[in-house]
Parts: sequence; structure tokens; C-alpha cells
Amino acid sequence: MKTISQRELAARSKAVLDDVEAGETYHITRNGTEIAEVRPLGARRRFVPVEELQRKWQHAPRIDAERMRAEADEFFGSEDRVGESDNPWERA
Repeated sequence: MKTISQRELAARSKAVLDDVEAGETYHITRNGTEIAEVRPLGARRRFVPVEELQRKWQHAPRIDAERMRAEADEFFGSEDRVGESDNPWERA
């Protein structure tokens, strides 16, 4: 993976896209902050290691289930909510 600035991408777009076509991945920065990734379409991963997911989930926001339910009820209304007793996915 290579990191280049937005300005460098604009100046060398043909060379960068040739590298991408050959399998290279670029991270594009603007004012020193990474804003994009340019990679070959065929290089899309189908498997993400558990360790990587755990690292990413450590920085995910915490979810307050009760608050989320209250917000959903306020927005959608609670009259038509499926309760535990009438779960459509429950096997008979």
C-alpha cells in the first residue's frame, strides 16, 4: 500500500491507475489526513480475520438498547411492535 496526496494523485493519475491495475493499493490524503483508498476491484477481500474485526469493534460506539427502543417507539409508534409472545420467527 502506498500513500499519496490528492495533489500527487491529480498530477500522476495515469501512473497511479496503472499501478492500481497492476494490483497496488493507494491511500489518498488531503491536508495530511487519509480520505480515500484506491484499489483494484478484483482485490476485494471476502474474508476478514477475527482479530481485525475485534480491533475495529473496540472503537465502535456503545449501544444503549433501551434508549434505541424508546427512540424507535417514539418515531414509529409502539402499537404494532412485535412482542416476545408473538415472535414470527419462533418455531411451533
